[in-house]
Amino acid sequence: MVGFYRVCVIDQILPHSPTAYVRRPTVPAESPTLGLGHLQFEALITTARLSANINDFALIALLGLLGLRIFEACGSNVADLGEEHGHRVLRVRGKGGKLVLVPLPPAIARAIDRAVDGPVDGPILRNTLGGRMDRHAATRRLKHLATTAGIRMPRMHPHMLRHTYVTTMLDAGVSLRDVQIAARHADPRTTKRYDRARKNLDRHPNYILAAYMASGT
Repeated sequence: MVGFYRVCVIDQILPHSPTAYVRRPTVPAESPTLGLGHLQFEALITTARLSANINDFALIALLGLLGLRIFEACGSNVADLGEEHGHRVLRVRGKGGKLVLVPLPPAIARAIDRAVDGPVDGPILRNTLGGRMDRHAATRRLKHLATTAGIRMPRMHPHMLRHTYVTTMLDAGVSLRDVQIAARHADPRTTKRYDRARKNLDRHPNYILAAYMASGT
């Protein structure tokens, strides 16, 4: 909303922004969302790949291996698939209507092709009735896959896979700048927030204390 009024002032639609003196809440340094661990992510991918529902692996691939937001994944159409400079790509309309080309590694392209299974138009992800999968159906499928994979999380939701996308790339040695570009974060601080909470848990001194005390018993 603040950005909307700022544009209105720039375009001289409004003389000033009514939000100019609004005190906005401070954004926490750490993201409240935690992603999946490496073994959990592998288990989820394997479960989705072996699922009888052809949409499951495509869903996990779009969210966790391409880092799409849930509205981007559910809104993707068969017509958005194409080729650019020898790469299979998916045209994604993201935040603010920005159009970006997301390259598809072969395994992900095969998962999408399997989900599409012939039609040249319509949605990539479909529900059990053949219509477009919405975020609610996607969340239900994700929870089912997580349970089947033996992943115990208090609240499994699609954004956890986008979070996992970021942290897994950082674990793989991808530079912060490249991860920021891939995740389409306008500010590198957003990318850092995704990773900080996990690192704080990994390096928490509780583990050092427990190991120290165990060595003396």
